Amino acid sequence: MAPGLAWADDAATEVSSVTVRGARGGYGVEQTRTATKTATALIDTPQAVSVVTRALIDDQAMQGMADVVRYMPGVGMAQGEGNRNAPIMRGVSSTANFFVDGVRDDVEYFRDLYNVERVEAMKGPNAMIFGRGGGGGILNRVTRQADGTQGGELVLQGGSWNNRRVTGDLRQPLTERFSLRATGVYENSDSYRDGVRLERYGVNPTARLVLSERTTLRLGYEYFTYDMVADRGIPSFLGRPVRTARSTFFGDPSGSPTGATIKVASGVIEHDFGGVSLRNVTSFGDYDKAYQNVYPGAVNAAGTAVSLSAYNNATQRENLFNQTDLTWSAATGRIGHKLLLGAEFGRQTTDNFRQTGYFTGVGPAVTTITVPLAAPTVSVPVTYRQSATDADNHGVAKIAAAYAQDQIQLTGRLQAIVGLRYDRFDVNFRNNRTGAVFATSDKLWSPRAGLVFKLVEPLALYASYSRSYLPRAGDQLSSLSLSNQALDPERFINREVGVKWDLRPDFSLTAAVYQLDRENVAATDPGDPTRLVLVKGQRSKGVELGAEGVVRPGWTLVGGYAYQDGEITQTQSATVRAGARLAQLPKHSASLWNRVDVAPRLALGLGVIYRSAIFASTDNTVTLPGFTRVDAALYYQVSDQVSAQLNVENVFDKGYYAAANSNSNITPGSPRAVRLSLRLSY
Repeated sequence: MAPGLAWADDAATEVSSVTVRGARGGYGVEQTRTATKTATALIDTPQAVSVVTRALIDDQAMQGMADVVRYMPGVGMAQGEGNRNAPIMRGVSSTANFFVDGVRDDVEYFRDLYNVERVEAMKGPNAMIFGRGGGGGILNRVTRQADGTQGGELVLQGGSWNNRRVTGDLRQPLTERFSLRATGVYENSDSYRDGVRLERYGVNPTARLVLSERTTLRLGYEYFTYDMVADRGIPSFLGRPVRTARSTFFGDPSGSPTGATIKVASGVIEHDFGGVSLRNVTSFGDYDKAYQNVYPGAVNAAGTAVSLSAYNNATQRENLFNQTDLTWSAATGRIGHKLLLGAEFGRQTTDNFRQTGYFTGVGPAVTTITVPLAAPTVSVPVTYRQSATDADNHGVAKIAAAYAQDQIQLTGRLQAIVGLRYDRFDVNFRNNRTGAVFATSDKLWSPRAGLVFKLVEPLALYASYSRSYLPRAGDQLSSLSLSNQALDPERFINREVGVKWDLRPDFSLTAAVYQLDRENVAATDPGDPTRLVLVKGQRSKGVELGAEGVVRPGWTLVGGYAYQDGEITQTQSATVRAGARLAQLPKHSASLWNRVDVAPRLALGLGVIYRSAIFASTDNTVTLPGFTRVDAALYYQVSDQVSAQLNVENVFDKGYYAAANSNSNITPGSPRAVRLSLRLSY
């Protein structure tokens, strides 16, 4: 091995392994393989990475992705029309940049955390590793896997608005070489929002078979389903969210169901050839998602009435992916290399079907009604049928990609990473309603380069460049049309510098400064409204700060701050004009969580979340005010096997607005919420 070359041993590192600082008292990780596909220390990764571990998920009683991103600087969560996760990363909104154990999970739905070991945010374009999309970053859920250990836990939870939830985790080795693990969840809860409810359950068994000292096989299957009410919040009036009770539902909750069923089978085989490691992943996912909503539109000029509209939408998708990676270490003289060669093949089949709602009690062709602003919750007859513009599409996307990466130890202090990915992305798209057929074939080159310089071993400076693309089929593979099929893909370019400082082995500080440009955005040609032209779309610049670790024995914290400045750089339409601030991008946001042991069996938690004002949409006409929210927790270890905790969210019952989808769909933040959890473990 070359002098100074101290790479982690990939051959000995399993698919989801990670070094976690401490047990429940620590919230940090030392390394992850998600950013590079190799076991790489975070301090050696020239990219801003935020990780929310299982310890933090448990301590805050988190249940979904909106809870997680509060502790990821530069990451937010939009409303998603009340039927999906919709993260905003560095000003870029996407519903498809989700991954599970490094495999694409891009259907629009609400994800649970019952089977999650940690959630990782890789910020900026990540196409060299993950392929298309990912302009602002990606969110990767690392799942709990069979690991040969024995144990388990059962968590019972209850709280405000009839919150009732149970999760379980069972680990059992059957032989020295064969072990099983199963995680599960069931929840049946109401909400602070009138008429809103949720029922979900899931199970995720996994198996690990050690075939030999050099070969390991993993198998997994997840079944997850939920049924809930699609809540699109409240409208706006005079540039602010309309004044109403936080509980008021605008529309018909009984006529706004949404649900999804997700079935995913996966297999991973790893083999060490003696210095060369092979990893092959195969995943097949079957997704069935549907939603229907009777939802609010604009408030009239007098502020006395609000319009309501309705539609439903169904999506069915099958995803088949196969990834193969070869990694090995080598040296050229005194220069060390960790090399990665890989390929990915995939096929995604998608069917979309949408229908418009007609308020037949008013008239056979009426698609919008007006109701009093003082009484916006209704129960009215609605008939659903296709209009002349509703989607009825079938699409097939095929992916073939190859990539190479070299992590180079130039000297004892200086490292470099260079990588390049080539994607061939073919889409065949059929509009079943009109019979129109479209096809595109994009050839995408996605580079990444970075430098890491260690002033001293625990203090690293880095600089990086990365690029990614979003083809015209869009996030959900449903956006091809006659007018855009020949256009080049959207392009995202990220430039970033930063500092990572492991102040102690159990405490780290990070800082990143970035500029992210979005280009090749399609806009209507001012001289010919039948044509689309490509324009420079948007630019976001910012600073992200992070802190995590053990302040002193018994006191652990995690926190972050983000300054974000993003704007439209070239006019794209009458409502998306140059100079406008990006939608739902706060200039300032911060979060801090502390857990302090105050007695041998007793601990306290205290946190604060801050967000400055944001615009609901890019027309910048509606503002959601800034807010500060305080959360708290109490932990008590009853015995070695039994613990209890009380979480209080929004301790001071602060009124605020959590997110938006548009000027007319704004989600009021939750009032004070209490959750009591009992954990039984063995």
